[in-house]
Amino acid sequence: MLDNAQRILDNYIEVTAKRKTPERYAVLKAIYGMDGHFTVEELNEALEKKKFIVSRATLYNTLRLLLKVNLVVRHKLVDKTKYEATLRNDNHSHQICTMCGKVIEVELPDVESAITSSRLYRFRKEGFSLYIYGICSSCQSKLTRKRTMISKNKTDNK
Repeated sequence: MLDNAQRILDNYIEVTAKRKTPERYAVLKAIYGMDGHFTVEELNEALEKKKFIVSRATLYNTLRLLLKVNLVVRHKLVDKTKYEATLRNDNHSHQICTMCGKVIEVELPDVESAITSSRLYRFRKEGFSLYIYGICSSCQSKLTRKRTMISKNKTDNK
């Protein structure tokens, strides 16, 4: 997958006459070495662990370039912006907890089938992302415990 991503980046850089910098390839390699969604801070930490330091500006500029060539997708979520390598899976759905911000990818074959089989007027589909907002089971448990404590305190105070 990383090899394919590097070929796509190589082609784009050659066609647009941009420079092949080690920073661009280090960022790409770090992204395709990460599992799932990541923030800019997490990407920066992954690069630092590999002893590769890039400036914040370089990191954002490289992300912008990778977004342009569809090697990365940006998700603007409830609590922060996260990114994800796109060659892994162009079609996917996310469960997003509105309380803690946890993001879980889910497989919804019926949804994928419906979108894949739908015909769009003068538009070629390349992929999709679906966001389902709600409250995860951990946060639901916390809310239930909190409600129980409040009810108990009200009863005890009577």
